[in-house]
Parts: sequence; C-alpha cells; structure tokens
Amino acid sequence: MQANHGIPPRPASYDKRVALVLQGGGALGSYQAGVYEALADSEYKPDWVAGISIGAINAAIIAGNPPERRVERLRMFWETVTAPPSLWPNWLDQSLAEWTDHRPVAALRALALGQPGFFRPRPAAYWLFGDSRVSFYETEALRATLEALVDFDRINAQEMRFSVGAVQVRTGNMVYFDNATTTIGPEHVMASGALPPGFPTVEIEGEMYWDGGLVSNTPLQYVVAQVPRRSRLSFQVDLFPARGPLPHTIEAVQEREKDIRYSSRTRAASELLAQMHDLRHNINTLWDKLPEALRATPEGRYLYEFGCVTTMDIVQLIHRGDTAQGQAKDYEFSRRTMQARWAQGLADARQTLLASPWLAPTPAELGARCFDVQAAARRATAVPEETPAAPEDEATPVVTPLKRRRAGA
Repeated sequence: MQANHGIPPRPASYDKRVALVLQGGGALGSYQAGVYEALADSEYKPDWVAGISIGAINAAIIAGNPPERRVERLRMFWETVTAPPSLWPNWLDQSLAEWTDHRPVAALRALALGQPGFFRPRPAAYWLFGDSRVSFYETEALRATLEALVDFDRINAQEMRFSVGAVQVRTGNMVYFDNATTTIGPEHVMASGALPPGFPTVEIEGEMYWDGGLVSNTPLQYVVAQVPRRSRLSFQVDLFPARGPLPHTIEAVQEREKDIRYSSRTRAASELLAQMHDLRHNINTLWDKLPEALRATPEGRYLYEFGCVTTMDIVQLIHRGDTAQGQAKDYEFSRRTMQARWAQGLADARQTLLASPWLAPTPAELGARCFDVQAAARRATAVPEETPAAPEDEATPVVTPLKRRRAGA
C-alpha cells in the first residue's frame, strides 16, 4: 500500500516520465537506496534507472527485481557488504566502538580485509608469482552477489529502462550499456564499478573497461540527451557535495578535495545540460514564428534539427553529511554508517517529495529546471557566515528553479 506522508498528489496533467540517475561513490551509495525507498512509496516511480559505479549496482538491483521486492533486495545487498569480514570478530567492533570513532577503524578494515560479497585483497601469491599485477583487490564475490540478487532476464525483458556507464581502457571513451540495445549481464555492472587501481578491468566482447566515474560520475547527460527525447522528471542522486566549508585540517582537506573532484563535473554537466535544453526549447518556439521562406533555407533547416518540444525537470538529491566524515568515507562500510546514510536518503527524498517544486508552472522560456530542496532548506535556516555567499548561492525559494548563469552575464 502506498503511503502519502503528506506529499501532494500528482496531478494527471503532470505526465512526465520519471528517471532515477545514480552517481558513483562506493560506501556512500546506501544513501541512494534510501532515496529509492521513498520514490517506491510515491507516485513518482521511475521507468528508467541509470547509474555509474555503486550507482550501477543499485540500479541493477532495482531494475532486476519486481517492484514489491526492490527495497528488500537493496537492503539485502547493503547488509551483505557491510557485514564484518570473517577474519574480524564482532566483539572487536563493539569493543573499539566504546573508546574510539568506529568509522576510521571500519575503513582500515575494508582496506586490509575487503568486504563480504564485494571485494577482497589479492593473495600473496598474486604479488609474488603473478604475471600481471594490475589491481589490489579481486571482485569475483561481487559477481556472485549480483547473480544472487539481480534477475538479469528481467532487466533484458525491458520492463524498466536500464543504463550503466563505463570507460573503455584502450580508447578512454565513455560507453553506456543500455538494455534497449545490449543484453545486460553481471559483467556490464561490474565494468561500471571497476575503479583502478583497486579493482581489476572487466572484459566485455574483447574490450577492457574501468569505472565510468573516471570520465563522468553521473549518467544524467546520457538520460537527458537520448533521442527521441521525452519530457522527463529526473531524480539526480549525488554522493559528493560540490559546496562545503573551508578545511582547516589535513583530514578535512583530503575529504574536501575528493568532494570537489567527484562533484565538479557533475555540477557543470547539470548546468550545461539545462542551458542546452533551454536553447533547444527556445529554438522550437522561434521556429514557429519564422516565415516559410526562412524555414526553407539550409540555415533554417539546420536550426530546426536542434529544436525540441520537450521540457525537463532535474531534481538534485545530494548526500551532505552534517559532520565531517573523512576522506575514507567512500570505503567506510560499517553497518552503523550504512544505516544512517540510508535513513538520510529516505528523509531527504521525502522532504523533496513533500515540496514537489516541479508542480509549479514552467516559465515559457525554460526548457529545463533544476531543483535542490535540501539546499534551499539549509540556506533558510543557516546562521550567516563571515564570508558572504556568492550570487548563485543566495537563498532561493524551494519552488523556484536554481539560478543559472546566462551567456554574457
């Protein structure tokens, strides 16, 4: 039974299709599972799920299970990979938690022993006698986990559109494996999450692939740019915040550097995509006003090819820790932290659904709108800092699209 939680009903007039776009970020990915739990309990169930790295794994579990089992299977995955390794007794976790922060201990444990159902360190013989030493860990356990939790026949039946991105090692090009054109197997999901030098390359039809996050940590561009386009509401779930406080310790510097490295391209891509779709939308509007003589010119026909009648709403849900988490946060797989991240994703998604800013009328000149409900709420309650906010960071009402710079501005 679908719970309401005070969320405004979705009117029949808001008929956009729904996409769920999942960024890479390792252990941070349980936040995405919480977001999906909220969407699964709403009127905005996605018909297309796309992911990179850990986002590809979450996407496969969603697309590869019937709707009523998706949250359950996501929880099974996250409880599997956050269990202590067999060589690490449970009592040691409990003892350490009494006198020190459990998070750095959990991160060191993952580095030394791996995580059940996901990855484990290469054996000593690999380093002593191996001919090709190209990764620190092996990921066959992940293949077994995917085969146990994901029905790849269901993915390939195309009940839901499914896409994951990886990088072709030989060319450096981004490649998307899409069930609209490709028969999907565990290797496609594993390729999307094969982050070097930790994880090994994955071979698919004679080509070797690495983690798609090396080129782009979000598949948003792929989803929005697909032809034929459809008007779409895309929930973009990111795991690294672009904005953050000025660091004052080495640990904080390392965490902030990682956030910027993995989020900057995502933010730039989102802004560029929105501007491009505004352009397509306005070209279409202009086309209707052109006299037939101008439409018939080669220049007119060329311009027409760039027009688009669709409109896009992009809703950003970004994992923002209330406290510093350290540079190891993406490989800190403790059960306690996983549960907290899941709960935060669920809460953030419900807050966003409660606001439903995309239900406000779209201005005629806009082809795309971007919303970030959590950012608006934080700005509304934040204590002013000594450093003044940049113009684009000024408080924006929740129902108003995020501001974008225009050419020449």
